[in-house]
Amino acid sequence: MLPQLNNGPPEKRPSSGRFIISKYEIETLPPLKDASPAEREELFIQKLRQCCVLFDFSEPLNDLKYKEIKRCALQEIVEHLNNQSNVITEAIYPEALNMVAVNLFRTLPPSSNPNGAEFDPEEDEPTLEVSWPHLQFVYELFLRFLESPDFQPNVAKRYIDHSFILNLLELFDSEDPRERDFLKTVLHRVYGKFLGLRAFIRKQINNIFYKFIYETEHHNGIAELLEILGSIINGFALPLKEEHKQFLLKVLLPLHKVKSLSVYHPQLAYCVVQFLEKDASLTQPVIKCLLKFWPKTHSPKEVMFLNELEEILDVIEPAEFQKVMEPLFRQIAKCVSSPHFQVAERALYYWNNDYIMSLISENSKVILPIMFPALYSNSKSHWNKTIHGLIYNAIKLFMEMNQRLFDECHRKYQAEQETEHEKLAQREELWQQMENLAARNSKLTLNSSDDSDSADRSTNRFPKSNFHPMQHRQLNGTVDGSSSSTVYDRRSIQHST
Repeated sequence: MLPQLNNGPPEKRPSSGRFIISKYEIETLPPLKDASPAEREELFIQKLRQCCVLFDFSEPLNDLKYKEIKRCALQEIVEHLNNQSNVITEAIYPEALNMVAVNLFRTLPPSSNPNGAEFDPEEDEPTLEVSWPHLQFVYELFLRFLESPDFQPNVAKRYIDHSFILNLLELFDSEDPRERDFLKTVLHRVYGKFLGLRAFIRKQINNIFYKFIYETEHHNGIAELLEILGSIINGFALPLKEEHKQFLLKVLLPLHKVKSLSVYHPQLAYCVVQFLEKDASLTQPVIKCLLKFWPKTHSPKEVMFLNELEEILDVIEPAEFQKVMEPLFRQIAKCVSSPHFQVAERALYYWNNDYIMSLISENSKVILPIMFPALYSNSKSHWNKTIHGLIYNAIKLFMEMNQRLFDECHRKYQAEQETEHEKLAQREELWQQMENLAARNSKLTLNSSDDSDSADRSTNRFPKSNFHPMQHRQLNGTVDGSSSSTVYDRRSIQHST
C-alpha cells in the first residue's frame, strides 16, 4: 500500500546537526573530590571518556537516566577545574581535547530560512540547539581548560592545530546565539594563547568573509567574528602592516555591500574606527569607499551609514577632513534633502556634534556653498515639521559662523533661482511655439487632403503627384468602379507617380 500524502503544515526542522543514539550504558562514577590524589587523575580521565558518549536529543524522553549521568559528570569536571590546582597533567590534554572535539565538532543543520528575509534579533526567534544541556557544559569546560593557570600552550599545540581551528570556525554558522557567544570567547582565548596560530586564524576568518560577501551572503556568525577582530585590531602594533591595511580595504569595507548589514553593522563600524585611530592616513580611502557603496533606495541602511560616518568624523584629523569634505558634504546635502525624514533627521544631527561643528567652522567657505541650497530649499518645502526645526538650527549656526559668507550664498542662490525660472519660461515658450507650429501644420495637411480628395472625385483617376495614403486600398482593388480587378504593384505605382 502506498503511503498517504500529508498535506498539512511541514514539521519544524530539528535544530540538532546529528542524531546519534547511544548503545552504551554509562554508569555513575565516584566523585572526584572523594578520590585519593593517586587515583584522581585516572578517575578524571574515565569521566572525560564517559562524556564522549553522545545521545539523541531529538527524542526528549530517550535515555533520560544516561543523559543526566553525563550532564552531572560534565558539571563535576567544570567545578573540579575551577576549584582544584595542578589538575591538568600531560595525560589530560589528549583526553580533554578529544572529548571537546567529539561533542562540539559536527555538521550543522541546514539554515531554517536560507533565502528569506534577514534575521532580526529583536523580532525573530532563533533556532536553538536541542543538545544544549550537554553542549553548554562542554563549552564551559573547554573555556576553564584554556584559562587554567596549569594550561601549557606548548603541550596543547599538538592537539589544537589547523584542523582543530577550522572545525571551530565552522561552528560560528550555528543558529543558536548561545553557542556563538561561547565560541567567540573560546576563539579569543585560543588566539591569545597560541601565537603560532594567529596568522592562520586571521586568514581563515578572511576566507569566511570572502565567501559571505561574494557567494552566499548568508552566515550566522559574522557579528561575533567581527567582535573578535575588533579586539585583535586594537592590539595591532604600529605602524600597521600592509597585510592589515589590505584587510581593511578588501574585506571590511566590502562588507557594507551585503543586504544583511544591519545584523553586524555596530561591530563592523567599531573595527573600521579602530583602524582609523591606528592610522589616520586610511581615512580618505575609507570615506571614499563608503560614498561609493552609499545606498540609493534603502533608507534604514542609509541611516546606518550616517551613524558610522559620524563615528569616523569623531576621530578624523583636520588635515584628513579637508581631503574629503567636498564629496562628503555633497552626500550629506543629498541626505538633508531626502524625503525620508529619518535620513534627513540623522544628517542634521551632525550640527549637534561639537567636534564636527568645529571642523565645519574652520572650512565654512567650502562647506556652506555646498549645503546652503539643500538647507534653504528644504526649510520651505520639506513635509516634516521636525526637519524644519533642525534646518533652522543649522541655518542659524551658519549665520553665526560667517554672516557675510551666508549673505553671499543667499544672493547667489537667489540669482541661480531667477536664472532657473528664466530658463523654465524660455523652455515653456519654445514648447508653446512648437505646439502652435504643429497645430498649424496639421490644419494645412487636413486642407491639402481635402483638396486632394475632391480632385480625385472630380477627375475619377489617380493624381500624378501628392499620392495620399488613404488611397492605398484602391491599389489592390478595382479602378474607375469597373468590374475588372486590375492589380497594381509597387513598381508600377512608383513609375506612374
